[in-house]
Amino acid sequence: MRAIGIILAGGNNHRMKELSQKRAIAAMPVAGSYRSIDFALSSMSNSRIQKVAVFTQYNSRSLNEHLSSSKWWDFGRKQGGLYVLTPAVTADNSNWYRGTADAIYQNLTFLKNSHEPYVVIASGDCVYKMDFNKVLEYHIDKKADITVVCRDMEPGINVERYGTVRLNGDNRIEEFEEKPLVAKTNTISCGIYVIRRRQLIEMIERCAEEDRYDFVRDILIRYKDIKKIYGYKMTDYWRNIASVDDYFNTNMDFLKPEVRDYFFRNYPDVYSKVDDLPPAKYNPGAQVKNSLVASGCIVNGVVENSVIFKKSYIGNNCVIKNSIILNDVYIGDNTHIENCIVESRDTIRANSYHYGENDIKIVVEKNDRYVI
Repeated sequence: MRAIGIILAGGNNHRMKELSQKRAIAAMPVAGSYRSIDFALSSMSNSRIQKVAVFTQYNSRSLNEHLSSSKWWDFGRKQGGLYVLTPAVTADNSNWYRGTADAIYQNLTFLKNSHEPYVVIASGDCVYKMDFNKVLEYHIDKKADITVVCRDMEPGINVERYGTVRLNGDNRIEEFEEKPLVAKTNTISCGIYVIRRRQLIEMIERCAEEDRYDFVRDILIRYKDIKKIYGYKMTDYWRNIASVDDYFNTNMDFLKPEVRDYFFRNYPDVYSKVDDLPPAKYNPGAQVKNSLVASGCIVNGVVENSVIFKKSYIGNNCVIKNSIILNDVYIGDNTHIENCIVESRDTIRANSYHYGENDIKIVVEKNDRYVI
């Protein structure tokens, strides 16, 4: 493909509450064995983008560890590859990334040293599959300066927390509002953009000269009447992990057969870092209904309508309903967990009771797992 990829994965999100205190949003576990960033990386790999840069910053340890080997997404190649770029102190700059445009500016050498004519920019906190070749073909056919991937959201979805766009009959963007107080349309930006590499360099350099740091506000919104910015409508599954409810509902979607088939049985595939773990073990007395249970788990109790991530232990007489249990959680005997998200590496004492009554409850307990 005649494009390089950039994945923006450095931001923080306070709406994720305790879940974002130890990891970047792009490193949030999804569907039992995946991370949020796997979906953007897999789409770029399947689109034959050979050179991809991931910009990390906030709580990046687990994300950097996940990206430590590029072979899982087929980026271990002689030409191109996977680049993980973090803020660095230089003779000219000692700032953290002050926004998405500033993140690109601080890594402008990556763009200038590349030779591909186009750039695909995506965020690392969305769950989807996309053929970026089709977006690029659309971009070229429209003779667009920038193409924004958009989606019509279903009625009842709160679109005010997204960037909303209004398109004319030719799909050119006429209005672009970032997180409006009152949305005038249900068409949102999916945070995926295609732009010519040289034009991106010029725009980013101009933003830096004027002390502007945000890609959406200082490029897309600012240039919408000057540049030809078009919207490309996607109709397939797309979710943004922007809040606790979003994260919970995204994982619960994978309990639906049609969603699992779309991501894991239909070409192209979704790739992730693979851990060498044994298959899940169900001891006598275990009952599992409509749930995802990842490798390395041991289940002794009842699990219903839940997602259990890798290396988790469910004790005797436990009841887990409508919950998400993250990686390496030990749940003691006779515990009841319902409408909850249990943080990774937690140890839940025996005879505990956790129930999310009105909202999804986040359970964070750092108890001693082994007592001598």
